[in-house]
Amino acid sequence: EKHMRIHSTTTISRSRRSKKLSVVHLGITDMAHSSTLTKTIALGFVVAYLASCGGSPASNSEPTSDAAHDHEAGAEAEFEDITLTAEEMEAIQLATDTARVRTLASELSAMGRILANQHRTAIVSYPFTARVARIDVTVGAWVESGQQLVVLQSEEVGAATSEFYKAGADFQLAQLDHERESQLYESGVGARKNSLAAEAALRVAEANLDAAEKKLHVLGFSEEEITVLIDSHQVNPVIALYAPIAGKVVSNTVVLGQMVDESTEILTIMDPRMLWVDAEIYEKDIAKLRTGQDVAISVPAYPNSTFNGNITYISDMLDDNTRTITVRTEVPNADNRLKPGMFADVTIELDTNGGAIAVPVGAVLDDEGARLVFIRTGPNRFEPRHVTTGTKEDGFVEITSGIEVGEEIVTTGNFQLKSKLYEALLEAGHTH
Repeated sequence: EKHMRIHSTTTISRSRRSKKLSVVHLGITDMAHSSTLTKTIALGFVVAYLASCGGSPASNSEPTSDAAHDHEAGAEAEFEDITLTAEEMEAIQLATDTARVRTLASELSAMGRILANQHRTAIVSYPFTARVARIDVTVGAWVESGQQLVVLQSEEVGAATSEFYKAGADFQLAQLDHERESQLYESGVGARKNSLAAEAALRVAEANLDAAEKKLHVLGFSEEEITVLIDSHQVNPVIALYAPIAGKVVSNTVVLGQMVDESTEILTIMDPRMLWVDAEIYEKDIAKLRTGQDVAISVPAYPNSTFNGNITYISDMLDDNTRTITVRTEVPNADNRLKPGMFADVTIELDTNGGAIAVPVGAVLDDEGARLVFIRTGPNRFEPRHVTTGTKEDGFVEITSGIEVGEEIVTTGNFQLKSKLYEALLEAGHTH
């Protein structure tokens, strides 16, 4: 009985272990099956994805040398010619011109500023202390050279006038004394030393008179005014100031009764009929410049007008900060439209190019920074071509490379051709 219980227990224990091993085996089998299924599904997704991209699993690797070569060749390919249908030709209404050799003048453009001509500008002032007694002109008035402008009262003038009169009287007295002593000496009744003393006194009086007259000149008196003083014998402490040049009164800084001195700029006169235009030219362009070159000036105030002048001065000093030099142009301004202080566009005409291939400006289009033209190669066939441009003048632009003489260039309708070109490029890129 005991043996039977032990055998039964052993049997039950083995049975349990068998069940556990069966369960474990089943779990391992299920897990292996599940892993295999998952890998199979994942691989299927990869294959489907690659198929949708039009490739194979090998497509994830680097492209072959042939594919890379084809791609580079396509990128470097030139524009293809554009062919239009009869309907498109009629709708666009193309116009063309022949590329030919024209005479063009090179130009150099710069920004400038209009200035008063310093050789035609004058400041009216007085070198001594005085009071403004009268002002004979107003701002904006045109004056002639020598015209009276201002009358001043000055203590210096009064003292100098009195000294001049005294020196003149002393000279006359010395002159009479010298004549008397000379006559006495010649008649034998006068002493020689008296005659010599009278002669020396005359020379001193003459020097004093000359010094007094020169002082009046320093104070601003002219020869005519000194003659008037001699004739009038009146001590009047006034002096008139006159226009040193012909021109226009552009400023007045004084009023009646105001005290002025050597630092006071009483009036400013400017002749605006000839002005300066200073432009700053970069160092790299200095070799292209020379005095006498023609210059065209335009200002925002008169956008439809051009003012012509010539270069009269090229600076000898280079600005260290801007690396530019000053180039000055003299511009006639007879109608007084230009004003000092205005900004101006300066166009300097350089050497004339007598052998340049040129086409109308409208024939050249911008193509992302490059210059594009369309050349007619057949009745309805057009070749897009990049060119290099140069000088522009009178509606024409120089072509330095890309076009030969005699080629037929599209001048009207080229925008539509450009759109047609871009459309073809887009379609080619989409297909690729």
